[in-house]
Amino acid sequence: MMRKIFLTLLAISLLTNCSAGRKRKLVKETYRVLNDTIFENQFLGFFVYDPLENDTIVSYNSAKYFTPASNTKIITLYTALNILPEQIPALQYISSNDGITIQGTGDPTLLHPFFKDSTALNFLKHQKNISLYLNNFQDKKYGPGWAWEDYDTYFQPERNGLPLYGNVATIYAVDSLNVVPKFFKNEVITTVTNTSREEFSNQFYFNSTKKDTVEVPFIIDTTLTKKLLEDVLHKKIKITNYFPSGPKETLYSIPSDSVFKQMMKVSDNFLADQLMILSSGVLTDTLNIANAQKYILSHQLADLKQMPRWVDGSGLSRYNLFTPESFVHILTKMYKEQSRERLFNLFPVGGVSGTLTNWFEGSNKPYIYAKSGSLGNNYSLSGYLLTKSGKTLVFSFMNNHYKESTAEIKKRMQLIFENIRDNY
Repeated sequence: MMRKIFLTLLAISLLTNCSAGRKRKLVKETYRVLNDTIFENQFLGFFVYDPLENDTIVSYNSAKYFTPASNTKIITLYTALNILPEQIPALQYISSNDGITIQGTGDPTLLHPFFKDSTALNFLKHQKNISLYLNNFQDKKYGPGWAWEDYDTYFQPERNGLPLYGNVATIYAVDSLNVVPKFFKNEVITTVTNTSREEFSNQFYFNSTKKDTVEVPFIIDTTLTKKLLEDVLHKKIKITNYFPSGPKETLYSIPSDSVFKQMMKVSDNFLADQLMILSSGVLTDTLNIANAQKYILSHQLADLKQMPRWVDGSGLSRYNLFTPESFVHILTKMYKEQSRERLFNLFPVGGVSGTLTNWFEGSNKPYIYAKSGSLGNNYSLSGYLLTKSGKTLVFSFMNNHYKESTAEIKKRMQLIFENIRDNY
């Protein structure tokens, strides 16, 4: 009996020593790649954590701050998961004998070309004497530090309380010029130009020689919002500066997860910032991103060791600052609080979907579920790594201010990820 116990303990000891030896070798090899000359003139942070064992595997500049780019959408997702209901709040309203007064919630899906949801439109078509209140949006149309010269690029639409058509005009040519919404049809000039819109007016330009579909942000104001709604509803709408007192009713539209998934899959900046606006509207009577940021940082994320500088929902701004440890902390919370199936369905998959379609492919099955973040000379990736031994690891790999090509940076990252996948 004693001999059997001794042999069992010896086997456990040998396995433990072998496992520890493999880990030491893995960490040593990882640090060797991290100290490669390709990384020497840039800022690099890397953190890998085993949530089951509560074990830090790699920590390299992990408590230092980096510009995260679209990795910021990870904390936006966490905020939305904690604040928003299962379906997107589409409109708030109060009805009376005189008609109905409505206000936006920040819902980005109304008339959006991807979601094609008609819930709010069908509701409004059955209403008489509609008054539209727009003063609950108390934020700026652009986030702090957004690039002014990107005013006409698809990835930087304006933010507001009642978005329509994703706040972009979609222009394309088949047999003739087509514009959605049709309201802008007479505002499009076909010409050879590198500019898609005038900076201070909704005068659009379409380069017919490229034959591409283009999405161009339009300038939003109260009058335009009113006219776009009237055009699609075929009825007059009144603008009001007064919202009646009393309990508001909420109209809900599509499942929230469908918006979360699209935001993460294609790294949609507009959806990200509007989700933060939506979240603020659930918490308060005003639509202001700072309300949701302050709430989540002082409640669910009050235990962050390095508090971020967090200025928008999308990561468009270079003012954002996060550490690899902070992203791993948030990702770990999500992993413990959400079902694995739901969570992994929201993230891009290496070699399969979204912004990771052409990178980090598994040999037999996917092993990376993560959010990328790209700005000029910056690339980060944070998420979940599945090892061949069956472990799920949480990681954040942040690269700032490199002059190499992003493709070369990704190749070295992939070497590290594959080694961890195969040997941990």
